[in-house]
Amino acid sequence: MPFQQPPLPFAMDALKPFLSKEQLHYHYDKHHAAYFKNLNALVEGKPEAEMPLTEVVIQSAGPIFNNAAQAWNHSFYWDCMKPGGGAPKGDLAAALKRDFGSVENFKKEMTEKAVKLFGSGWAWLAADPNGNLEVLPLGNADTPLKHGKKPLLTIDVWEHAYYVDYHNERPKYVEGFWNVVNWDFVEKNLAAT
Repeated sequence: MPFQQPPLPFAMDALKPFLSKEQLHYHYDKHHAAYFKNLNALVEGKPEAEMPLTEVVIQSAGPIFNNAAQAWNHSFYWDCMKPGGGAPKGDLAAALKRDFGSVENFKKEMTEKAVKLFGSGWAWLAADPNGNLEVLPLGNADTPLKHGKKPLLTIDVWEHAYYVDYHNERPKYVEGFWNVVNWDFVEKNLAAT
């Protein structure tokens, strides 16, 4: 298979109480795995099978895009979290203050956009080509990669991301997300812009 699902960067039960082992089992072992399986079936014998996943996301459309983007988005999402979370610091904290007024203002904006996104999708913190930060609420499989922007942080607001633990209470899920953000990963992404 040309595209392989990466392992979770933490144990299945490591994000409790934010996400249960059961929630992660369905999300990672079922949903995320299915995007890789579907993508590999769609690109078999095609030029996309030889391309890096990010290039497939950027250059494709239709079912190939949907599965490639969801495979990539989820892999990125897992890296956005770690047990114990933390707080932004250094250049990242300075950039959030510069572009949102404060870290708290950024969290408030991202929370509101994640909660209010209609239907399924993702809330992203992204940097434009000039290094300016913005929050992008994007539907379905959409990703900043398709818009020429660098993803820094994301929260998955598809119902499958939280329904086992939170049912229809997306705001509680989004609120809990802030307790497990891997700010070191976000800072590394910012440094690569």
